[in-house]
Amino acid sequence: MSVWIAIGITVLGCYLVKLLGLSVPAGALERPVFKRLTALLPVALLAALTAQQTFADQTVLVLDARAAGLAAAALALVLRAPFLVVVAAAVLVTAGIRAVG
Repeated sequence: MSVWIAIGITVLGCYLVKLLGLSVPAGALERPVFKRLTALLPVALLAALTAQQTFADQTVLVLDARAAGLAAAALALVLRAPFLVVVAAAVLVTAGIRAVG
């Protein structure tokens, strides 16, 4: 399959998803269940992406320096640290464990 065919299929798919979103009736968007779902969906997707990137290596479950960095970031969040401190804590712990091990 040519790269341009794959790009064309992707463009068409994105357009169809956008068109599908525009065709949803306004009344359906005002329902409380839908509003709750749209508020929680990005958080769930970000959490799933974080877990996949932290604990997976191809098809194997891995606990390494990335998990420790995530734990450090979680601790900083519990302590209500500013965002840059949370990121710095994760980076420093991950780099420190990789440097030692």
